[in-house]
Amino acid sequence: MTKTQTVNLKAERLCLDFVNTLDWHASEHPVETLNSYADLVTWSRDAGVLSDRAAKQLINEANRHPAEAVATLDKARTLREAMYEIFVAVAHGATPKSTDLETVNAALAELLNRSQLVRTSQGFAWNWGGGENDLDQMLWWVIRSATDLMTSEKLYRVGQCADERGCGWLFLDTSKNRTRRWCEMKDCGNRAKARRFYEKVNREK
Repeated sequence: MTKTQTVNLKAERLCLDFVNTLDWHASEHPVETLNSYADLVTWSRDAGVLSDRAAKQLINEANRHPAEAVATLDKARTLREAMYEIFVAVAHGATPKSTDLETVNAALAELLNRSQLVRTSQGFAWNWGGGENDLDQMLWWVIRSATDLMTSEKLYRVGQCADERGCGWLFLDTSKNRTRRWCEMKDCGNRAKARRFYEKVNREK
């Protein structure tokens, strides 16, 4: 298993990074980066959710149970889309669809059954309590991140890239005055800047 070039971990929250695994999400032609269960495992490892040992173990388990691995990938994509729709609605001041919330709640209910409290240096924390061969264990961390964000005051700092071509990238706006507009200034921000300059030059001709 090699590191994928599609991993982008700059959204400030694990759940938003997961949502961003579908590139050009708001366009008519989104680009899938999770094309196999192995891609899901690789992303999870690169995001710090799985250790190298756990990642290799899950790949071996998936090879033994390919149908279950495909079902887990489908579940991950369905959860990703529901979270995307909820966060986009929040970012634009709209009301999320009840069907999307139901999808998230269903995943939450299933994964909470495999949660446990563990001791930490500061007290206690939630942790994965299921089996080490459970193919969907990475989704526990994603849903935990999503529910933590949804129930915090940071929720209304979720923003969406303003790129007109449909980047759709979500991020947590940590700027002091909540002025962030782009996924990255060097990417969509620079394109928008160049486009405005080009339009200005043409108007002045």
